[in-house]
Formats: sequence, structure tokens, C-alpha cells
Amino acid sequence: MELSRRFGGKKFMWDGNTHSTEEQARQKAREYQERGFQVELVAEHNSDDRFYLFTRREVKEIVVEGKP
Repeated sequence: MELSRRFGGKKFMWDGNTHSTEEQARQKAREYQERGFQVELVAEHNSDDRFYLFTRREVKEIVVEGKP
């Protein structure tokens, strides 16, 4: 699986997990969404179905520490 994909012109990163059922993937997607992530679900239907999550979260604030 590639590490990133573009959806709607925005870059999403694979969360690194392979889910064997759609329900498992959807449950994890809900957890990410509750933490402020945008989530895209990708299903691959080969000999055994696999489901992948790609996530992104927009930076709302940048905090710089230390002296410039």
C-alpha cells in the first residue's frame, strides 16, 4: 500500500493498518473523526477483502518555541 494518496486535491496519509472487515475500518474511522481527522476509506477486493484508512488533519495553529 502506498503511504499517501490524494483525494479531492488534498494529501492523505495511510494510517499503516490493514483492516479485514469494513466494520473494523469504519469503527477506526469514527475514532479518527472524533479526534479531528478527515478520513477516506479505500477497499481492495482481491482474493480477500482489505480495507485501508487514509487520514489528514489541517493545522490550525503553529507554535514556535525557542529563540529565532
